[in-house]
Formats: sequence, structure tokens, C-alpha cells
Amino acid sequence: MTTDRGRGFPVGLTVATAIALAILLALGTWQLQRLHWKRDLLARIDALQAAPAQPLGPVLDRVAQGGDADFTRVRAICPGIATAPYLELYGLRDGQPGVRLISACRTDSARYRTILVDRGFVADTVSARPPVDRAAAAPVEVTGVLREPEPGNSFSPPNQPARWYTRDVAAMAAALGSPDPAPLFLMAETATNPAWSALVPAPIPAVISNRHLEYALTWYGLAAALLGVYAAMLFKRRKK
Repeated sequence: MTTDRGRGFPVGLTVATAIALAILLALGTWQLQRLHWKRDLLARIDALQAAPAQPLGPVLDRVAQGGDADFTRVRAICPGIATAPYLELYGLRDGQPGVRLISACRTDSARYRTILVDRGFVADTVSARPPVDRAAAAPVEVTGVLREPEPGNSFSPPNQPARWYTRDVAAMAAALGSPDPAPLFLMAETATNPAWSALVPAPIPAVISNRHLEYALTWYGLAAALLGVYAAMLFKRRKK
């Protein structure tokens, strides 16, 4: 007895199609989830633009009790931050490479004694750096946005004393001698050293792209095309 393979059900092709279809649908669904997350993020940023700055201490106290302070605008008095020691964190601004200067600021929080301040961006085309004077204590009022640090990944270069690549609060605070640091960064919107104009405050991007719907439709479209090709092949085999 012989079997007509041309008319047999294509098990291998069906399994491969099902796996590919599941992957494409999962990618499309993931992009829809990212779309909802991005819309929420953009709404929070829009609200932030008009939000008045809150005193830093009480906000950090709420964080210590489990509250969420990400994207909260605050104001703080930072003694000596204009000439404070700093770490250099690699960064990009408008496609231009450079570093962001990270210094510590004392707080009046009941739980956290200090917070790390992202003072702004210095382009790689600028070789100079602001002066450091540990003895200076002139107070500077800083207005900025609190941000949770983004963890690095397997592609992030290891942090070095001269150049940092990830926002490791504990390690950075230890390097700066900053005790009991808050688990967030204060991204300065105002100048921490007005006399040194090369340091540009850059708290959050002015424009954040949101193309997740486009990506989701692309993955779902590929899934539909795959089903169409599979159906056409089944029809062709049956016709034979």
C-alpha cells in the first residue's frame, strides 16, 4: 500500500507555522502593552510640566513609606553643590555623546540623609570641568524631577572610577562619600553652577517617541500574512 504524500496533512509545516504565529502574536501583544505603558508615561510627563515643585524632604519620607515619587517635581537646598565633587556618567543628548555630572546633596528627610543629583550634561567637545571645592558651602536651590534609576543590562560596560555607565545608587553614593542615599536621582532642571554654562541641565527628553501601535500592527500584519501563505499552501496541496 502506497501513501500519496502530496495529499497528506503537512504536520511539520503546521507545527512550524503555529510556532511562528505564536511568536508574532506575542510580539504584537507585547507592543500593545508597551503602548499603554508609554501613554501613561507621556501623560505623567505632560502633567509634570505644569506641576509646582514640592519640598524634597516630605516627598522622600513618603518614598520611605513605600510611596511612588518617580517623575515628581521637587525643590531642594543643596549646600556647596556648585563646587561639589562629582562622578561622570556616560550619556547622550540630541545624539551627541558626553557625560552627566553626578553629585550628592544633603536632605532634610527623616529617612534619607542625601540624594544623588544629576546636575546636567557636558558634551565630549568640552574638555574643561567645573571647579571642585569641598570646603565651599554656599547654598544653591535646585529644582528638578525625581527619577528611579534604570538598571543596566548585559551590554552595559562595567563602571569605572573615571567613567560610569549605569546609575548604581549605592556604588555612586559610596564613591562620593554620600551616607544613607535616597533610592532615586534628582534630575536638575535649574543650574547647579550658573557660572559654568557648559553644564546644561537636561532632566528628561523634550520629545519621547511613541511608535508602539505601529510596531504592533506590523507584527499582527506579519501574522496575518503567515496565515495567508499557510492557507494558500494547504489549498495548493489539496488541489494536487
